[in-house]
Amino acid sequence: MHVGIVGGGIIGLCSAYYLHKAGHRVTLFDQSPIADGCSFGNAGMIVPSHIVPLAQPGMIAKGMRWMLKSTSPFYVKPRLNADLMRWGWLFYRHATPEHVNRSIPVLRDLSLLSKTLYQDLAANGDLTFEWQERGLFMLYKTAGAEHEMAEEADVANRAGIEARILSGQQVQDMEPATRVDVRGGILYPGDAHLNPNELILSLVTYLRKEGVTILDNHTVTGFGKTGARITSVQSAQGNTAIDTLVVASGAWSADISRQLGLTLSLQGGKGYSFMLRNLTSNVRIPAIMLEARATATPMGRDLRFAGTLEVAGTDMSVNMNRVRGIVQSINNYYPEIPVDMPVVDKVWRGLRPCSPDGLPYIGRATTYDNLVVATGHGMMGLSLGPATGKLVSELVSDSVSSLAIDAFRPGRFA
Repeated sequence: MHVGIVGGGIIGLCSAYYLHKAGHRVTLFDQSPIADGCSFGNAGMIVPSHIVPLAQPGMIAKGMRWMLKSTSPFYVKPRLNADLMRWGWLFYRHATPEHVNRSIPVLRDLSLLSKTLYQDLAANGDLTFEWQERGLFMLYKTAGAEHEMAEEADVANRAGIEARILSGQQVQDMEPATRVDVRGGILYPGDAHLNPNELILSLVTYLRKEGVTILDNHTVTGFGKTGARITSVQSAQGNTAIDTLVVASGAWSADISRQLGLTLSLQGGKGYSFMLRNLTSNVRIPAIMLEARATATPMGRDLRFAGTLEVAGTDMSVNMNRVRGIVQSINNYYPEIPVDMPVVDKVWRGLRPCSPDGLPYIGRATTYDNLVVATGHGMMGLSLGPATGKLVSELVSDSVSSLAIDAFRPGRFA
């Protein structure tokens, strides 16, 4: 079977990997250079600990407070847009304890499957990506954050995800090379991290060597259709006949899906990152700096900082006020790591495809018999990539699914 994949981020590439392993012929289309997507510059964290969806009680009020500050970690760009208003209404409807309780087990199982697949990929020799299992810190500086994190740790432990509450001194003891100024932290020892740059390049190299066709700089302009089937992918360079289509276009998936009669509620959540190079004293364990909503991930001798969630459609411009918020927060946690404001061309930015309920879209669409959707992973795309790719391969192959995926069905808001 010839499978066409629209989208060359981690979800599209992992889908191509597992579809190829299942014996399918694969052609992947991406509108940009393949090494410049949302997956390339992200924080590199593999986080089974992240089992609570973005749509949760209190997030609306918190987001409203953050919106009033130009350097805050969360921002919704005001605009008269029907899709944004519908997304916001659906987010509001799902920010409930009932939705969180339903989401925890399905997000946990998807994350744990993905981590297992990453372990397999690190061992089988196909790819290289600097796999490290050192856990993840959630660092906090205030009593309010300490209380919030203690509750979150209790939720994780009850769901079978180990979480340890640490004092500031215990955090410092685990970071001998640099000073950490915090009230305390939660350690999730089951989390991991990798080098996303290396992973994406390794995937592209492997897939091309294996005969997978990767057509970057190919903007998809339409689709050939016959009855209830999609027959070809159309671009300025020509038409490519396919047997099955996978839409894995990240923040652009809603636009692609609209051409196929499918309405996906989806907003691009812009994030930024930048690197500090060749540090003599580096962080050892990746961390989320809770109050700042920024991250620090060691990658060899380098250190990547990332953060913010700016809901701004598919606008790819760099808002340096958001970057300034990341920079200003770092030395509150790591006072001995010198951080200057980066110049704009050293700031990477990418769009995370955010669904309104915080769950990805993974499944067959009802508009066409041979259409599979894999998008909407928010800030968890890299973490959930292998599991999603495996599930896509199983859907296309009509084989037994590794997980129950009804909670992720693409048409759940139709």
